[in-house]
Amino acid sequence: MTIKEFLPKETYKTLATGEVGYESPSNIALIKYWGKYGEQLPKNTSLSFTLNNCKTTTRLAYEPIDDAQKDRDRPFDFRVLLDNVPEPSFAPKIDQFLARIEPYLPFLRDYRFSIHTNNSFPHSSGIASSASGMSALALCLLQMEQKMLPGRSHEDFLKKASFIARLGSGSACRSMEGPLVSWGKHEALPGSSKYYGTPYTGEVAPVFVNFQDTILLVDTGKKEVSSTVGHNLMNDHPYAENRFKQAEQHINQLLSMLKTGDMDGFIALVEQEALTLHAMMMTSRPYFILMKENTLGIINKIWAFRKETHTPVCFTLDAGANVHLLYPEKFTAKVLDFIKTDLAMHCQEGRYICDQTGTGAKALPG
Repeated sequence: MTIKEFLPKETYKTLATGEVGYESPSNIALIKYWGKYGEQLPKNTSLSFTLNNCKTTTRLAYEPIDDAQKDRDRPFDFRVLLDNVPEPSFAPKIDQFLARIEPYLPFLRDYRFSIHTNNSFPHSSGIASSASGMSALALCLLQMEQKMLPGRSHEDFLKKASFIARLGSGSACRSMEGPLVSWGKHEALPGSSKYYGTPYTGEVAPVFVNFQDTILLVDTGKKEVSSTVGHNLMNDHPYAENRFKQAEQHINQLLSMLKTGDMDGFIALVEQEALTLHAMMMTSRPYFILMKENTLGIINKIWAFRKETHTPVCFTLDAGANVHLLYPEKFTAKVLDFIKTDLAMHCQEGRYICDQTGTGAKALPG
């Protein structure tokens, strides 16, 4: 099935050899999505903070090729370089991505691509590198299309980019804009869609503006179980339907908290969402655990610190062992001191990344 809104309605003009580039951030879901159906569609609505410093930078070089130059054994002609080093292991996922999006970008077979990409954070360690990576690549391809079919509004450009990015990585559709983006159709979110991410435009209390996210790097290695496998395990999960209903209810509750500045409610809900995500992993069949001993050590110290100091700090987790420490901007100095003295010892080589909410992807100059 194709979505007619995103199919090209004009004939493309051929581009000469050139290059486009985008940097796109990761995001951290407050209300998690875990479980999908069809072609990368979510079983429940999610809502995320867009990050600022954790991002992927991608430059896409392209050159037109004719039929005689095409490789008969490969439908798409591309190579991928991560940190300027060829990374052939990325090829199967990108091949699958390009095949999915070809109806919407039918010029893909007519160019040879060189994808140069790098992350500002460790790859495959639970900081949603697929979200930033696929959104950056999608934006580059849409930037190419914009050169062939100029005149589209920026709003429509971002909508199609989000739609395209979703077909590579579900959470990638939430990385285009910020600081809050939803994905999934929900009655409390006007204009929301299961096909692309939409920025949240409702009222947000000052305490949630420039919200901080310090990512504690417990484990920077590759996850034992990929997110794709984890999502598929939700298909026959005994608690899946109740979880999907819970997430939809949590959206309503979170929107109220964002509006009123209910920090206590926000903390309780965000931590419950994080633990529910991992509970679904631990109760799937086969079951698995992505948290590490140091993840639990950090969580217990956060709870103790919050109880003793009344500092409004909480954690969330993505599909990995690393801990995202969330807190209002005015508590930055106090929380960073806590991290240095009590939490860094639980991080791999004492490493953590200081980040905050951001406004989304940016085109690279030149």
